Amino acid sequence: MSERIIHRGKELTITIDGQACKGTYGQTILEIARANSIYIPTMCYLTKVAPIASCRMCVVDVEGVEGHVLSCQEKAVDGAVITTQNEELHKHRQNIVKLYDVNHPLQCGVCDKSGECDLQNKTLELGVNSQEFTAKEQLRKNKKWGILGYDPYLCIMCEKCVHTCNEVIGSAALYIKPGGYNSTIDIKMSRCEQCGDCISVCPVGALVSNGYKYSSNAWEAQQVPASCAHCSAACALYYDVKNIRNGNEYGPKITRVKNDFEFSSLCGAGRFGFDFENKNQGKCEESFNKALLALKNADTIKFNSYITNEEAKILQTLKEELDISLVNEDAMNFTNFMKGYSSITGNSLYSGDTETIADSDYIIMIGTRISRDNPMVKFKANIATKKNRAQFVYMHPMDDEALQNKYTQFVKYEVGSEEGVLALLASYLIKQMPENIKAYFDDLDIGYLSAESNVGEEELELIVKRLIRRKNKTLVIGEDIYAHERNVNIGKLVGLIDKYTDFNVVAIPSQTNTLGVSLICDLDSEAGENVVGYNELAPFVISSDGKGDLNTPALNQQEGTFTNIDKKLVNTNVALPFDGYCLNDLAEALLPIANKNIVQNTIEYTSVLPVDKGFKSIDFDDLDFGFTNTSIDKRGYALTSYDCDIDETIDEVEDLAAFDGTVIYRCEPLHQFNINTAKASLLETDSYLRGSESFARAAKISSGDVVNIIYNNKTTQRKFRIDKTVKGTVALYPTFENGLSDDLIPSGYRYKQVKIEKVDS
Repeated sequence: MSERIIHRGKELTITIDGQACKGTYGQTILEIARANSIYIPTMCYLTKVAPIASCRMCVVDVEGVEGHVLSCQEKAVDGAVITTQNEELHKHRQNIVKLYDVNHPLQCGVCDKSGECDLQNKTLELGVNSQEFTAKEQLRKNKKWGILGYDPYLCIMCEKCVHTCNEVIGSAALYIKPGGYNSTIDIKMSRCEQCGDCISVCPVGALVSNGYKYSSNAWEAQQVPASCAHCSAACALYYDVKNIRNGNEYGPKITRVKNDFEFSSLCGAGRFGFDFENKNQGKCEESFNKALLALKNADTIKFNSYITNEEAKILQTLKEELDISLVNEDAMNFTNFMKGYSSITGNSLYSGDTETIADSDYIIMIGTRISRDNPMVKFKANIATKKNRAQFVYMHPMDDEALQNKYTQFVKYEVGSEEGVLALLASYLIKQMPENIKAYFDDLDIGYLSAESNVGEEELELIVKRLIRRKNKTLVIGEDIYAHERNVNIGKLVGLIDKYTDFNVVAIPSQTNTLGVSLICDLDSEAGENVVGYNELAPFVISSDGKGDLNTPALNQQEGTFTNIDKKLVNTNVALPFDGYCLNDLAEALLPIANKNIVQNTIEYTSVLPVDKGFKSIDFDDLDFGFTNTSIDKRGYALTSYDCDIDETIDEVEDLAAFDGTVIYRCEPLHQFNINTAKASLLETDSYLRGSESFARAAKISSGDVVNIIYNNKTTQRKFRIDKTVKGTVALYPTFENGLSDDLIPSGYRYKQVKIEKVDS
């Protein structure tokens, strides 16, 4: 991912405290100061939201301007001479802190924020050692909002939480309840996503996690830098790890997750789904020898993409040395889609990233229930609608209540018609094209595709009309598109949009390391007869869920790297120890002597990831972590896109499949992705089959019924619940709790036409 260009404009120069500082028109004084490592104290300012301007602490003096100036919102003017520190400014800031302190209880001994509290730090930094102000104490009640706790006595009304909830998360659950001196923060619980980003931005201890409250002091924990293991955003985070006694046991435990809140955010899964370690530990030599024998006799390793790049490289090495097949349906589908896309564009990687989405003023999103699939992409789309007033077209067979206050147009298409919809979209968006492409679109039966997909030509015309005067356009592609059986040809259609329009394309990898696996592993389509499962069901299972024939470490017990949605290799570290074997131990025992001299530890594979696929020969220990003052994520490195052979031969759109009768859609509940999140103690689990009243009528079932769901000679049971947020005749079917079980729809195209039978009580 290239560095995000935050400001575009003519260059200017200002002088701050005697230092000449370069910037561009449109930047604020504070932004230029931070970019030049000049400190201006703030309390309410957050880089990731618009200036709040409630604390008045960032004031500076500008030569020729009467009175103090708010540096957080004042745009810089070429030639300005600015002073950030003098006696008058110091006294002004002291008085602000005194006003905060006057009604702030002295609860530092038990406050969760003590030791990392911004108000505590400012009180010391500004030398506030006396108090001239007093105020009558007000009666305020503590609140418990699900996993969130709010103490109004500690709240300084900086409004960071409200702005973050509205401008970044997009739920607008938090708001200011006005009352003058009695003003507090309040919540609309029906809108709250329980993501906890409000906790991270709170500068004091007013907003806390009820699961962490009174459990630890900040300075007692070791902060382990890592990347989230739950989805392809792989967000930067820190595990707080502390030695804790539990009965007769004493050892390290993750107490909470934090992030660089100034620049980044986390969803609820990333913040609260941290305790998924494999507790079934110990080196059982018998199990290890059985695993070696199983691999020696195997013709296939079946695995998923919840693994590191290093594990993927080990699997690829085993394939090459043992002549074994690698089967991963998720990564294979993504590979096939990108094969089609790259054959048109000539590029191995899609053109956009999440910052492209945030900077967009026009977004088309298709084939994903994004609020569940990748919350960070939803956050970035929300930022675009707030910051850039972006036009947002959401295309999907099912409306999503979480997006209804964000999109400007919802286009409902029929299940299974994704190839036809992309062909229609390309035919309307592409205006200039070579003759061979024009001939292809001239031959399209627009009437048939429109009728069968249920996407009206007037809807497509409105999409085109909304493009007027829009400059930064992004097409976001979800799993439903590349998991379709026609994914190669659909990839070609998406490639045409990328190549012959000014749209950037972001394809959302469905699992944490889908992109990395697709680049590193030479995947096979079919499994043989002797299969070993790596975190997948098979006759012999090697897994991190604690239930395998051989146990391996979970992703919070490993160091290594992921390849995230932003096409970056990002690093993660060991938060908790694992006393047992790992995949590399098996490889060490199986690989020829020549290879044993190359690798001793798993992370030594980091520097030998395939450079011909865009990786770099950089050692794991040389990878950086953290953010710059201008919000650039320093983790790892951006992959290099390599050139691919171009073939603009496009297949005709196949007849669109009809999904009649009872249809289910593999979709996880909020903050649930897989067995790892299912194991997390702070995340709610909800494995109901959820559908509308019309679905219930069609299936002849009622809310609360236990039903058999039958597909492809397999049967599974779920409890059904009517969900008023779900519309139409497709039900949401969760799989996150299943782990390695042989589930109905483990991967592949997420819609399935099934038979549903009520189980008699």
